[in-house]
Amino acid sequence: MSVQPQRLLDIPLGLYVHWPWCVRKCPYCDFNSHRSPAVLPEDRYVDALLAELDRRAETVEGRTVESIFIGGGTPSLMSGEAVRRLMEGIRSRVDVAADAEVTLEANPGASDEAKFEAFRRAGVNRLSLGIQSFSDERLRAIGRIHDAARAREAVRAAGRVFENFNLDVMFALPGESVGELARELDEAVSSGATHLSFYQLTIEPGTAFAKRTPENLPDEDLTADMGEMVAEKLAAAGFEHYEVSGYARPGLRTRHNLIYWTFGDYLALGAGAHSKVTTASPEGELLIRREQRWASPAKYMEAVEAGDSGRFGTEAALTVDAEALPFEFMLNALRLTDGVEAKLFEVRTGLPLSVIEPTLVRLRREGLLVDDPSRIRTTPKGLAFLSDVQERFLETSE
Repeated sequence: MSVQPQRLLDIPLGLYVHWPWCVRKCPYCDFNSHRSPAVLPEDRYVDALLAELDRRAETVEGRTVESIFIGGGTPSLMSGEAVRRLMEGIRSRVDVAADAEVTLEANPGASDEAKFEAFRRAGVNRLSLGIQSFSDERLRAIGRIHDAARAREAVRAAGRVFENFNLDVMFALPGESVGELARELDEAVSSGATHLSFYQLTIEPGTAFAKRTPENLPDEDLTADMGEMVAEKLAAAGFEHYEVSGYARPGLRTRHNLIYWTFGDYLALGAGAHSKVTTASPEGELLIRREQRWASPAKYMEAVEAGDSGRFGTEAALTVDAEALPFEFMLNALRLTDGVEAKLFEVRTGLPLSVIEPTLVRLRREGLLVDDPSRIRTTPKGLAFLSDVQERFLETSE
């Protein structure tokens, strides 16, 4: 096993595994997901995932995987046996921490308690349930395959099997009122979930909703009121608002997502998956590489099976230019409501803080960043205009 420089060992490492199939694609979804074939090729796909990891494990040799996230798509379409084989294969190829957080995403319409138990036996210790709403009317409006009764049944089952589980919930849905959202919040809080992800419905390019926007979407003012209600009610219920859409019980912030937000590394496997892995040049300079896999599950499996040891994708591996790093770092770090220590910028990017100091000073003067040289953190005003604040770090490349 190679010995990595300490500066690399100080960068947290996660592993993301993408399952690309769903029962059907939701009209708001812009993730790489595809309608399931009549017979899922799960054995072939797991073989491809592990073959890819065989060829790429050397890029993280000597480092420890702190978290694993199996996302999609709808990973709960997998059998317990497939997850077991996947997890055993991962652990035999890379060093996984004994206390690693292992999350699997589940759809209430494509899972049950028996599957949850099988996933738990396979090594999953955290579940993320895509509830989206507890209202039959809202679920129909956004094209989900489950109803409210199935959602509640899945939540109860998750609580019986997992001590640590997340609920994904959406707000500003077509026809939704403030009163309805208040009831959604009450039910989510009382569900027993240790983590809640509340996302505002946004119309993304290329989705079915972008082609045919649903009627009765809440207007901008109502949506803003809803966002404030989410933050206030969850804070009152004891959840920490630690990330733009993330709320956690104390001590239960999701470790995998924190790797993203603190500009850590993640090796990603599967169709359409995106990786970010830092290596070091012989001179000790940090090199940050991004890679993307084929979006098509069929092309992805064919490429792996053909022995394509390169990119398995439509884009070659890309070493991120130093000029792009400030924006990439802030695109992640500024999502955290507590921000990050200023010195983390140097640790994660290898660039001196002086590169972004003029931008930091201007943003502090404008009241968009907290006036604290030791920390990079938005003010409430800055968080409200987060995209604008992040884009200001594009100026460093001009």
